[in-house]
Amino acid sequence: FFHGFYAEETLVGNLASMSTSERIKAIQKMPETMKKKREIRNKVLKEITKKSRHRSTQLCCCTQCLQGIAVSFRRFGNSLSEYFHLLQLQYKTLKVIGAEFGTSVLSYFIFLKWLLTFNIFSFLINFGFLTIPQFLAAEPNNLSFTGLELLTGAGYFQQTVLYYGFYTNATISKIKNGPSYNMQLAYIFTVGLYFVICFLILLFSMAKSFCRNFINPQAHSGNASKLLCTWDFNITNEKAVKLKQKNLSTQIKEDLFEVNREVLSFSVRERVVCIAVHFASWVASLGTALAACAGVYFLSTNNLKLFVKGHRNDLESQAAMLVLPVVTSLLNAFIPFFYSWLGRLERFHTPGQHIYVTIARNIILKISIVGILCYYWLNIVAASESQCWETLVGQDIYRLIVVDFLFCLLGSFFGEFLRRIIGTTVCVNLGLPEFDIGRNVLDLIYAQTLTWIGILFSPLMPGIQIIAFSIVFCVKKVSLMKNCQPPRKVWRTAQMTTSFMFLLFFPSFLGVLSVIGVTVWRLKPSDECGPFRGLSSMYAAVSEWIEILENYTASKWVVWIYHNLITSELFFFILSTSILIIAYLYWQIIEGRKIMIKHLHKQIIN
Repeated sequence: FFHGFYAEETLVGNLASMSTSERIKAIQKMPETMKKKREIRNKVLKEITKKSRHRSTQLCCCTQCLQGIAVSFRRFGNSLSEYFHLLQLQYKTLKVIGAEFGTSVLSYFIFLKWLLTFNIFSFLINFGFLTIPQFLAAEPNNLSFTGLELLTGAGYFQQTVLYYGFYTNATISKIKNGPSYNMQLAYIFTVGLYFVICFLILLFSMAKSFCRNFINPQAHSGNASKLLCTWDFNITNEKAVKLKQKNLSTQIKEDLFEVNREVLSFSVRERVVCIAVHFASWVASLGTALAACAGVYFLSTNNLKLFVKGHRNDLESQAAMLVLPVVTSLLNAFIPFFYSWLGRLERFHTPGQHIYVTIARNIILKISIVGILCYYWLNIVAASESQCWETLVGQDIYRLIVVDFLFCLLGSFFGEFLRRIIGTTVCVNLGLPEFDIGRNVLDLIYAQTLTWIGILFSPLMPGIQIIAFSIVFCVKKVSLMKNCQPPRKVWRTAQMTTSFMFLLFFPSFLGVLSVIGVTVWRLKPSDECGPFRGLSSMYAAVSEWIEILENYTASKWVVWIYHNLITSELFFFILSTSILIIAYLYWQIIEGRKIMIKHLHKQIIN
């Protein structure tokens, strides 16, 4: 008996000293019954608990403090993950939209949710590194709040952390001989690193979407697998079962539409007429975009003259501020309806062709208008007699975003709600409207482009866009469910989300980078406001910082990186060449993988 007891105690001690994986394997290999294995496992766990308690009594105070900090960080991480889980807006709603309206409409809401999450990240960066330190050095605001500032962005908001001009150029230090915070370096490095992170996130998102939808789409949307292998037998709720059935039915219809799509043949005369209609439509659309850009340019220059001269009546001044954003939003709201009408005249063979052509025309219109506004801000406003031209640009962008948001809500009311009333009561032949994917997606890209431009002149602009996108998500969801009908032709749009990401990257994001680059390197900041007052350019703050670091031996490595990498044309040439080579090799790997998948697919079929 004592020999068996001693052997078991030795066994338990040996198992307790093992790692978790080794202990599990050792217990599994024992030639014992399951009941005996459970008893040994419980004894081992008790022995481990005793040893951990004994060790904990011997820990020093510092170690216990570190353990407490680790536990606190773990709890904070868990609460943060729960918070971000709540930000996954209405996942069930997205499933309902996909089941009722198909993946084409669902792609819009997925893109909107992605932009909302992206702006939350942007707001946290700017608020943490710029706004909070500025609060420590902020002076009291003596202006009164009237309520009109919510529309115009001027007045009371002008002396707040919303705009560039309010931020100090001093080094913030609340403790004598303590650590200091250089607002100039914080401002330029925060904005610069933010755009680098945005660049990487957009590249990663595009690559991920491209791999999922172009490289191996059959792995995610196989025709046979949807019918035979995709049912989730864990679903027992009746509503969830019906929703899953609708979702699968819609996806199978989309795949069958792609498979059964007919290749139409036209006579020579019909082809000539079709080409003529397409050519006339493109001439009309490009001419309309050109006229809109000319109108925005002349209106913006006259608008600046009104601001420089000033107004006797404050109400007149507030109304004059809204003329440019209202006219710009009117053009962006009504011209896309004209483009949709042109698309119906052209009679495309598939809904996808109609949507992609509409998106191309809308992106030309909106990016052209943004380009004209950027030229106006960087060449006319920056050279004006304004005391703080950066704040003036920030106010312009604020008004454009707010008015565009209001027009987006009005578009849902007039374009969808009233259209449903007319189609069901006055003119029954019209029927319910369909959700215009192209126009709504370009509205999001236009708003996000303005937000990126405005970050340099208004660091809290992403916070305003968070509120706008949240309301747009709810309004569009309700309007879709109540006012719109599913597409008459069900079709698969696996590649549409990738196209949205690409349009957001080019020309939107790359165009914004060029605007920010010109502003930081070429333009002279205002002499009386902002963190870069008195400098020849915003980038001069970095050059002056490097000159200071040259006097410190410990910072020589930073100076070396600056002179030999950051300011070296050769380094960027080698870097860009390496990226192109890697991209080419990656593309070759992708092509080889696609060929291999097709070959395996043929073998499986045979």
